[in-house]
Amino acid sequence: MSKIPVYFMPGLAASSTIFERILLSPDVFETVLLEWEIPEDHEVLHDYAKRLAEKIKHKNPVLIGVSFGGILVQEMAKFVDARKVIIISSVKSNLEFPLRMKIAKTTKAYKLIPMNLFLNIENLAKFSFGDKVNQRLKLYEKFLSVRDKRYLEWAIEQVILWDRTQADPEVVHIHGDADEVFPIKNIKNCIVVKGGTHIMILNKFRWLNENLPKIIIEHKN
Repeated sequence: MSKIPVYFMPGLAASSTIFERILLSPDVFETVLLEWEIPEDHEVLHDYAKRLAEKIKHKNPVLIGVSFGGILVQEMAKFVDARKVIIISSVKSNLEFPLRMKIAKTTKAYKLIPMNLFLNIENLAKFSFGDKVNQRLKLYEKFLSVRDKRYLEWAIEQVILWDRTQADPEVVHIHGDADEVFPIKNIKNCIVVKGGTHIMILNKFRWLNENLPKIIIEHKN
């Protein structure tokens, strides 16, 4: 029996090391870790997704994306005949955005965020994950590895301006009920992980290791 190819895409500014605790049986799955690339000048998300989709070398892969990576794999699925698309701690359309992100789009407030703040890991951690910085700082220094100013400006704009208004019913959505970036109250049709926060790929890895294999193989929306 041939193995099921599974491609993992990390979240905004994160490296693929966020998946180091996710263990899929090598007898059943072949895992491939994708990384963010610096966008080209004026590159829109559609074109970026097409460019990253060219890195997929298997037929009928499973695409798994976290947070902004979840948005990206949904866009990549336009160019790949995916067996399944699974998103974690993400959204299926811009209707699932919290109010602050909708306001940021209307007012273009996201353009006012000084990117130099993001290049400082402590500020990036505060902005992305709340105020409990000290005990987590080393973690973020390890996992948030993309600190290129052009990438960060581009990524934030692509999230805020994501124009998908209709969720794909085929997308499998795994979401924590304590997600502080994309609150569960805005999310429809998902597999709920009790106590899962926005970084549950790191701290709910046991749940994911136990459940991902059957979600990949069996789950039907």
